[in-house]
Amino acid sequence: MSWTDLAVLALLGAGLAFYGAGSLGLLRFPDTASRLHALTKADNLGLGLVALAAALHWDSLAVAAKIALVWLFAVIAAGITSQLLARQARLDGTRSHQDGVQP
Repeated sequence: MSWTDLAVLALLGAGLAFYGAGSLGLLRFPDTASRLHALTKADNLGLGLVALAAALHWDSLAVAAKIALVWLFAVIAAGITSQLLARQARLDGTRSHQDGVQP
């Protein structure tokens, strides 16, 4: 097993751990803002680590550039989506945990 195989496995494991943490945050956090924060931060980092593992595995600059572009679009889309969801929750009157209202 080469060092790149080990690096790919380590990056995939770390990426999956961040995906798991983001999903756990979605299920466990009390309000919309903290749930969105968990998803956008942890899942984007997880996707970045998985993308880096894929780029190392295929060992091609063209493939790595395409994967980086996909990751960049996913980061932008996650930011926009979380802002839209937070704005809609605010307009719907959903109170946050920080307002002193327990869920």
